[in-house]
Parts: sequence; C-alpha cells; structure tokens
Amino acid sequence: MIGRYSFLQVALVLFGAIFCLVYPLALVWPSGWAWHEGPPAASQYYMMIVGVYATLGLFLIRAASNPAANRSLIWFTIWSSLVHAAIMAVQALQNPQHMGHMLGDVPALLLVALVLGLLMRGVEDRNIATG
Repeated sequence: MIGRYSFLQVALVLFGAIFCLVYPLALVWPSGWAWHEGPPAASQYYMMIVGVYATLGLFLIRAASNPAANRSLIWFTIWSSLVHAAIMAVQALQNPQHMGHMLGDVPALLLVALVLGLLMRGVEDRNIATG
C-alpha cells in the first residue's frame, strides 16, 4: 500500500539526487543556479555550496530508508531550504542581473520545503496517533 510515508521516501530520494546534481544544473542553466560569471568551478564559494548540498543529498537518500529515525535531518532540510530561498529571493530582487534565480533555485527550494513539510506533517501526525 502506497501512503504518505512511501511518498516521503520517494521525495527524499528524488530531492537528495537533485541536491547531488547542483553542479551539473549550474552548467546547464547558470542564470538559475549559479551566482557568479563563468563556469561553476570558477567560484570557491559556489564549490563549497556544491559540497554542502551534495553531502545533504546523500544523507537525504540514506534517510529515505527510515524517515521516522531521521526527522531532525528532514526538518533541517525543510527550514534551511526556506531560509536559503528567502535570502536568495531578496538578493535577486535587489540585483536585477540575478532574476533568473526567481525561476530556478528559489522556487526549487520552496518546493523542497513544501513537499517535505507536508509529508512530514502527515508522518508525525500518524506517529502521535499511534505512539
């Protein structure tokens, strides 16, 4: 039976894989995923972000095997995605050359937060009811 818990597992694997692909996304669509001119590797800052997101992505994929045991990681992903998206949106609005992010990584991070938040809420409601 496919339920909210199964959807959460699928979402964790999907978003984890996408987080691992931040570097290739910047190659394909730099105005939506990179904050500097030139190739992604030209920015030391960007490469640090790639490393952090790839690590988070691998841990989200691992968390999919037992989301209930990895609630803290999942909630960190939700809240850090919201904060990251909010900061990027403000910066993009202040710098017209970065408006591509309003169609790229800003809505992507909001989608991650929304989907994981809704799925986690249902899982935690179920745990409270059965706990």
